Amino acid sequence: MSDKVFSWKNDTLQLRVYIQPKASQDEIVGLHGEYLKVRITAPPIEGKANAHLLKYLAKEFGVGPNQIEITAGKKGRHKQLRIQDPSRLPDGISQESAAR
Repeated sequence: MSDKVFSWKNDTLQLRVYIQPKASQDEIVGLHGEYLKVRITAPPIEGKANAHLLKYLAKEFGVGPNQIEITAGKKGRHKQLRIQDPSRLPDGISQESAAR
């Protein structure tokens, strides 16, 4: 995914995310360098943060839990995700940023 935060491969959105665990609320903050910054309330213990992140982003992108996966960075704060056929783009993500 070179230097782009978002890219499309057919109907699949590929996304780079920087995670801030143990935040006061779940929210998409905006760009953080070449990543989309996402704050989540879950702690980074035993995969809880990853599970919470997937659940939160599935809701934000209007997809089922089985349509989103972490493809790289499962143990770090910098992650790459694949979201199959998102039905919407959440606030803070412009159509131009994620243009196909």
